[in-house]
Amino acid sequence: MSQRLYTADEVVAIARRAYREGEATFELDSKHSALLVIDMQDEFVRSGWTPYWVPEATRIVPRVARLIATCRALTIPVIFTAFAQTHHRLDRPAPGAAMPNRYPFESDDWFKDGHIFDDLKPQPEDIVILKPSYGAFYDTPLETILRNLGRDTIIICGTLTNFCCGTTARQGFERGFKVVFGSDVTATDDPEMQKPELQVLRKGFALVVTADEIESRLGGSGKESV
Repeated sequence: MSQRLYTADEVVAIARRAYREGEATFELDSKHSALLVIDMQDEFVRSGWTPYWVPEATRIVPRVARLIATCRALTIPVIFTAFAQTHHRLDRPAPGAAMPNRYPFESDDWFKDGHIFDDLKPQPEDIVILKPSYGAFYDTPLETILRNLGRDTIIICGTLTNFCCGTTARQGFERGFKVVFGSDVTATDDPEMQKPELQVLRKGFALVVTADEIESRLGGSGKESV
């Protein structure tokens, strides 16, 4: 029995359909999920405070706050991360300082304590992880914490979509976690980069859905309030 050959146009069409329309098939269960709020800290969210400010991150704060409230009501663990000064910065990837995203006017007051934006203030029962690089799994106890909590699914919101959030999604996928990525509760510094990153994640790494759909699948209200 001979196997037919696919044309270049056919395989490109298959790939494009997966980028645009693909959806992971796993179920979203509140009892096995944890919410990761990635880097919603002053440096990225506080309007105009640093050149790293992400205006779209400020805009999504009410929607992120609602998702956090839904998860707390469903007793889903909420884990915040922040990019901060840890171990005298000796735990950061060495080539990082050479990257174009390192602006030449750094301040010792930035990325020091990892203060979460006040409107999203962590509660005593929440977990806050200070991380040295983009992905929340790199050189942090996140994987151990999730395993100890018995959570095999991570729901990702925050900033930046195509850096810290996207890297965390990839790291989680490669560690065997089911990844849910909030398409409208993540934000990046160039809005034109949002859609391409979501397309890549949708095809190969995560279930990409809106906050409304996340809440609906978890059993929350799933109704837009902003």
